Amino acid sequence: MLRNIICELMLTPNEIISSFKRSRGGLLNNEREGELFTMLERRKPLDLLFPLKGGAESSVQAKTSPTPLDRLRAGVMLARDAVKAVSVTAMEALREGAMMIGLFNEQNELIDPFVDLDAPIWSDKPPVELYRLAYRYCEELTKREAGNFYHSFKYLPDEQRLAMCAVYAFCRRADDIADGDWADRFPGGKGMLDPEAMEYRNQLESLQDQGTILDEDAYLNKITQLFFFRKKLSTCYGDVHSTDPVFLALKDTVQRYNIPRDVFDDLISGMEDDLYNNRYRTFDELYVYCYRVASVVGLMCIEVYGYDNPMARKYAESWGIFMQLTNVLRDVGEDIQRDRVYLPLDELERNGMTEEELSGTIVLNKHWEPYCRQYAARARTYLEEARALLPLLPRRTRYSPAAMIAFYDKILRQIEKQQGDVFTKRVKLNKIQKISLAAAVYLRHRFLPAFLDPVWAGLARVGLLPSV
Repeated sequence: MLRNIICELMLTPNEIISSFKRSRGGLLNNEREGELFTMLERRKPLDLLFPLKGGAESSVQAKTSPTPLDRLRAGVMLARDAVKAVSVTAMEALREGAMMIGLFNEQNELIDPFVDLDAPIWSDKPPVELYRLAYRYCEELTKREAGNFYHSFKYLPDEQRLAMCAVYAFCRRADDIADGDWADRFPGGKGMLDPEAMEYRNQLESLQDQGTILDEDAYLNKITQLFFFRKKLSTCYGDVHSTDPVFLALKDTVQRYNIPRDVFDDLISGMEDDLYNNRYRTFDELYVYCYRVASVVGLMCIEVYGYDNPMARKYAESWGIFMQLTNVLRDVGEDIQRDRVYLPLDELERNGMTEEELSGTIVLNKHWEPYCRQYAARARTYLEEARALLPLLPRRTRYSPAAMIAFYDKILRQIEKQQGDVFTKRVKLNKIQKISLAAAVYLRHRFLPAFLDPVWAGLARVGLLPSV
């Protein structure tokens, strides 16, 4: 009944509550009425129909009213006449030798097969051999950098597996720029002195409420690279083709699966945020960050997996939130060494803990373990919605997200089992745990008949099987 009422989108929260009370014969206590009013005030129409359980603001609200910062970031486009295109002759030479071009050097390190090209784009569509070479590069990058992630989708059909590798390669390189020492190709003809990059940086800084947390040289290098990384993304949605193998493969992927640009832009925005913020005051602030660096990856993935029900997008968002919240808790010790605190500061304060204790002494604080359990409980509200994603996906693609959900659920359980000790050593799964989880999830989602799902769920509740 409530959902029917809410569908009348022109009603105010008070009008909705009044209608709801009439439908229930006036049976709505003051406390419940207050909760309902708060929810209605915070949510946009889509959120009203499909509310998230975790209590944070959905990305839908932000998307309906773009901020000046969003508009600035969205305005970064690649001007075709501003770049030099590779000649047709050079392209033909690459085509002829594509299968002979190696991806590894003598030290067995991965190298860019197009590294010697002196131009950022092709104006003509490259031959299919170069697309294959670009996909090979992305797949090898994924195998080397994220073996567990690759394992989760290596059983997908070839086309979808390669598409997932292209998506991962994009995310990996963006993170390598922001949080590593990756030197991206073609960061503008004048680098940090490029007028367009400088203008973007100046506008970005004017819209931030604080300065960079990095030293000046590191900051200028990273923000410039991310700017041109965003411009290269434009080649995936325009009529030119990048000579970067990651973006060449990604262009083919976004065209095949119609992946919207905003999810890729949002991820780059999350990487930019890391240059300005190393503390989050509230959970809502942390939620926005988690959405940009994790939920958008889930939204990319489901376009490759395939779905028909629009609820899949809501559940994919929750999937990313769950995984990133787990990462935040697992990496508390490592992050504090990098002068980063992702746990909401107001929650630490309310629970009688200080940032200084995060160096490792916090495990001696009597409030730490209860807080970890409370934090884990909230993360599992998003886990519940992540599980709800699986039935909305084609059976042949469910294993991929199910395996990742199972791995992170197990990691969260281990943190609780260790009473929140994420400082002594990094919490991770051993080889036997990974194999057993992967085998169980593969069996369920590839071979187990649907009528046995209640039996599986019963065994999962007592801990004998994974709950996905």
